[in-house]
Amino acid sequence: MPLALLTPQQCRAGRALLKWPQVRLAAKAELSEGTVRDFENEVRTPPAPKLSRIRRALEDAGVMFTALGDQVGQGPAVRLKTAAPALATPAEGEAGEPSA
Repeated sequence: MPLALLTPQQCRAGRALLKWPQVRLAAKAELSEGTVRDFENEVRTPPAPKLSRIRRALEDAGVMFTALGDQVGQGPAVRLKTAAPALATPAEGEAGEPSA
């Protein structure tokens, strides 16, 4: 991505498309939930290696990041590549999902 590795807005949108809570994204990226929460709330921006892990976790689950161009009001966009396999029911006890 030319302008930024990942924006807080893209992170929130990607996670929403997957219907993931912050704790699940954090687990998939092997980061703390606080890191994801603070980034999405624009409290602090993690270093590039951590941003890369967040982005990779979202991309591996089927999220695609695109740039719409320089038109006014348009910037980076987020969409699902296909019907993402990440929308499937997570295994019991997986991060963000209650165990029985």
